[in-house]
Amino acid sequence: MPLTGFISSLLCFNLWLTWNFLTPASCHLLQRPCRLASRIALCNDYQLSSVPRDLPGNIAELQLNNNRISTLQGTCLSGYPALVILSCAGNLLDTIEPDAFLRTSHIESLSLPDNNLSVGYWRTGRALRALTKLRTLDLSGNGLTEEMASFVLENLTSLEYLYLSRNIMLRLDQDIFRDHHQLKELNLEKNMLFEIDSAFDHLQKLQRLNVAFNSLPCLVNFQLTQLVELNASHNAIELFTSHQDMEETFRLETLDLSDNKLFFFPFLPKHSHIRNLLLSNNRVSFYEHLTDNSSTNWNSTVQFFNLKGNASNVTVKLWDESLRGGISTMDLLDLTGNQVNYLPEGFLSKMPSLSRLKLGTNCLEYLDLASEAFPSSLHELDMSNNKLTTLQGNQSMLHKLSNLTHLYLNLNDLQALPPWLFSALPSITTVDLSYNRVRICSLKENSITPEYSDCAVWRNITSLRQLYLAGCSLKHLPSAAFERTSITHLDLSNNPEILIRQDTLAGLGRTLQHLDLGNTGLHEFDFTPFRHLKSLNISSNYIAQLPGSLLSLHLRFLDLRNNRLTTIPSQQANTIVQRVQTLFLGGNPFNCCLSDWYTTFKLSATWPYVTKNRRWSHP
Repeated sequence: MPLTGFISSLLCFNLWLTWNFLTPASCHLLQRPCRLASRIALCNDYQLSSVPRDLPGNIAELQLNNNRISTLQGTCLSGYPALVILSCAGNLLDTIEPDAFLRTSHIESLSLPDNNLSVGYWRTGRALRALTKLRTLDLSGNGLTEEMASFVLENLTSLEYLYLSRNIMLRLDQDIFRDHHQLKELNLEKNMLFEIDSAFDHLQKLQRLNVAFNSLPCLVNFQLTQLVELNASHNAIELFTSHQDMEETFRLETLDLSDNKLFFFPFLPKHSHIRNLLLSNNRVSFYEHLTDNSSTNWNSTVQFFNLKGNASNVTVKLWDESLRGGISTMDLLDLTGNQVNYLPEGFLSKMPSLSRLKLGTNCLEYLDLASEAFPSSLHELDMSNNKLTTLQGNQSMLHKLSNLTHLYLNLNDLQALPPWLFSALPSITTVDLSYNRVRICSLKENSITPEYSDCAVWRNITSLRQLYLAGCSLKHLPSAAFERTSITHLDLSNNPEILIRQDTLAGLGRTLQHLDLGNTGLHEFDFTPFRHLKSLNISSNYIAQLPGSLLSLHLRFLDLRNNRLTTIPSQQANTIVQRVQTLFLGGNPFNCCLSDWYTTFKLSATWPYVTKNRRWSHP
């Protein structure tokens, strides 16, 4: 998760002024003038090889990004003593002369990413010593090793925001940030870090730390109580543990451990305010079931070893609930893409504030919406791409999920569920049941209330707005299947044997905005009642003539690919040009002798894509 630097805002939204240079022979002659706005000089992208010398002397911000400056010489900035912000990103900068900042010591923000400062880091480090008020420093992408960075950063005691991403640092020890007691934000992503040894322990004001995209194998004895956000995603972390003996309350709110190699749910601090725990794309599973079998050879504890082969002091019971730490303030828990095959008893009840639970792409085979004790605060539940065959829940318990709005069950193998399930969720707005084997209950079945069925009732769900039933092997859609709903998005695609009659979608004309009927065996259909449609997909069907009812709609998107169209009448083509913004026509057997429509489209746009906010695909 990239973090942007803190830049003091001095920009006044005045009219841009153009200023021409009268440059002496010793200064760089500009091909185009810089731009001035208030006390800001914008000299970006001008192929400059040196700093302009005759800008107004009172400028507070100077931007020199994307030029060809290789050296900041000793006198190049002496004419700008009021400078507070200097940005020289994306140049050829390899050296800053030691006296370059002697007359601009008020600089608070210095941005030097994507240069070559590793070449002259010794002289650059000496130059930075003059910036006693420097608060923000960006040295990203300069090829710095940890030894180089340590020297460059020496004595910069006023730093609050430091960015060192995209360098080549391997290991951090307690000395590299020893002078930076004021640091609030530190970005170290995309280095080559494999070890961190007490480098942050003395940074008592550090709130945001980014070590993503490195090669860290573990984070143990985490004890940064003041940290609010930690991004350690995209490493090789197998274990995360906090210091188990600390009684202090941790301020940590967001912990991102996604895209690692975690085997266990992280051992969080006992007292914390964590709200967002991101664990997607790991190998997390739960192991409490191993204690149920007395004949198992598994030990009840496990001891972890560090890289040097010495036993660490992390010896834990894998099924000790206390090691989950303080999770009562959790708002988002993302376990997408792990190996979870069940949730431990009482696990969810310990998170009474949980709003979003993401369990997609795991190994869950069973789900009981009642017995799992989902918190009433839950808004979003994602159980997609698991191995669920049956969904259970009783009507009285489901009313406790009064705040659930989004439910994702797609890509399972559901064949049985309570038919009234979705109508028992009073706030439900979005349901995705795509690629299951659940049909739509008929009106007769709607009056019968079996405990479980292979169909679901969609009538009278007044809160429902988005419904996705793609690839459900639907064949017969009962009449008024969505009666007394306010659906805006309906996806029935990839049901090639479905029979869609005009009365099937009765009642949706006043609300439906996005309709997907791709690959549904459609030959013709009257779209006149759906006057609010903005997006329509009727691709991969058997449509031989463009339905005339489409011409009365104000569609933004229309997909007609892979049908049987041989031509489009001129009048229809003219109407489409005026109303449709994005049109896909590929894969149709168009007759080259009946191609007047082609000329109409070509004259309205730069072929094959966009002008006038319209886009056409190749026929």
